[in-house]
Amino acid sequence: MATKEKIREDQNFNPEIEGKYYLVLHNDEVNTFEFVIESLIDVCGHDKIQAEQCATLTHYKGKCDVKKGSFDNLKMMKDALTDRGLSVTIN
Repeated sequence: MATKEKIREDQNFNPEIEGKYYLVLHNDEVNTFEFVIESLIDVCGHDKIQAEQCATLTHYKGKCDVKKGSFDNLKMMKDALTDRGLSVTIN
């Protein structure tokens, strides 16, 4: 248990502030896989594999939680992805 507490302290994790919201990517018939993957890498900081998995899940399931965090951090990402023409919400 002490290890988990140490990791959270090192990452400045505050469960009262962070982690209550999800950035949700919704499927559309307009954007290509490559564009969505590139956008997730650029805006959300995903690595290529994570971005590919999110794009695939979104395509087949209709939506995917692509990021978890505070509302303020997710709002900036939502705005940037929306500016690129992607359909995203914060839940």
